[in-house]
Amino acid sequence: MTTTVPGLSRPVPTGLFVGGRWRAASGGATFAVLDPADGQQLAAVADATPEDATAAMDAAHAALPGFAATPPRQRSIMLRRAFELVHSHADDIALLMTRENGKALPDARAELTYAAEFFRWFSEEAVRIDGDYRVAPAGGTRTLVTRQPVGVCLLITPWNFPAAMATRKIGPALAAGCTVVLKPSEETPLTALLLAELLAEAGVPDGVVNVLPTTAAQDIGATVMADPRLRKISFTGSTAVGKQLMRSAADQVLVSSMELGGNAPFVVFDDADLDAAVDGAMLAKLRNGGEACTAANRFYVQAPVADEFARRLAERMGAVTVGRGDDDGVTLGPLVNEATVAKVERIVRSTVDAGARAVLGGERPAGPGFFYPPTVLMDVPEGSAALVEETFGPVAPIVRFDTDEQAVQLANGTPYGLVAYVFTGDLARGLRLSEALEFGMVGVNRGVVSDPAAPFGGVKQSGIGREGAHEGLAEYLQTRYVSFPL
Repeated sequence: MTTTVPGLSRPVPTGLFVGGRWRAASGGATFAVLDPADGQQLAAVADATPEDATAAMDAAHAALPGFAATPPRQRSIMLRRAFELVHSHADDIALLMTRENGKALPDARAELTYAAEFFRWFSEEAVRIDGDYRVAPAGGTRTLVTRQPVGVCLLITPWNFPAAMATRKIGPALAAGCTVVLKPSEETPLTALLLAELLAEAGVPDGVVNVLPTTAAQDIGATVMADPRLRKISFTGSTAVGKQLMRSAADQVLVSSMELGGNAPFVVFDDADLDAAVDGAMLAKLRNGGEACTAANRFYVQAPVADEFARRLAERMGAVTVGRGDDDGVTLGPLVNEATVAKVERIVRSTVDAGARAVLGGERPAGPGFFYPPTVLMDVPEGSAALVEETFGPVAPIVRFDTDEQAVQLANGTPYGLVAYVFTGDLARGLRLSEALEFGMVGVNRGVVSDPAAPFGGVKQSGIGREGAHEGLAEYLQTRYVSFPL
């Protein structure tokens, strides 16, 4: 079960991957994956049912004892091979992401590099799972502390980073000795299916990684989460869905990791290097076309430099080439689907109606495809849609502020707390702000914070748990204490 995607050197799987085998959905149904650049069908993919979800759980549960007992070095070697295979097929994977997601090819290549690093990082972490041996204070017993794989895991990934969100979860799960059922987004299932094929080529045993593309996400999720064999869920997506999953997870007392929505502030002080701030803004705003939970969503600029910053940012964003993601020179592709571009259009229109003025863009072009132009809004009123909602598009709303205290108050004025960006020439101010901002990550004079070796995650309604770094592996381990007498 494969399809041929123009430009790729190998066919792409389109079936379910269960127990190390490719199979049709139990009901035989498929669903269409569209190319966001023109809205045309790219492939037909097997549409998993609850019966398929149970089969995937059967396979993951059966594979768990053997894989958990696999020496860490062997798991490390598998992940290292996966890292090398991803790089050896880099052109194919990047182009596939562009075709099913719409992102510009430079963004897809950058994601590919980032995604592969999770396999390399966790291949190194697999052999460093720690433990402890202690003498009890009373002296008569010894305490042995070990880390064990948590068990079968459900991984649910979004469409905006179809490779990186999968590897960021699969990497630590396999390093820890867990088995997984991966449910990728129905918008971008092909990348996950190709990754599953490469993991099998890397030597990952049958049943360890199972992939279920589906349009029945709620039914699949409910089936898997009601299964007593499941021990962990890791979800990346909206806060609304994350809350529902956490309620369901409570019924089985599942270990839960939730990487949810964001509303990132981008704060520029009047002592900042404006060229560096604009460079950072281009990265923080236009990476993946703004379709990122880490995207700068609210720009707070100190009054003396607000107009100049807006002018420079509009000039840079206005020079961006928009088009099909795989066309030469294009750096901003279409958004992923009609619903996403309609949301961006609604947010911009509502914000302008509330009193903001568009100094760049602001109007959706005629079709085909799901395009929205780079847009800069000035004099954005407090409480308007562009400041409250997570836009997920190439829109930069700018608000003036006067004092440090006001900047902190504005930045923290959201239920979300994933990432914040601060640009200042004063190191002490940068440190003060990084401590005062209520966010799990802070970039000081940087427009990108993501790093496989750093703990990624937020506070407040942006989620619980961390991915990447040593903390990311710990999310897939549980502590076992053994006491014995001398």
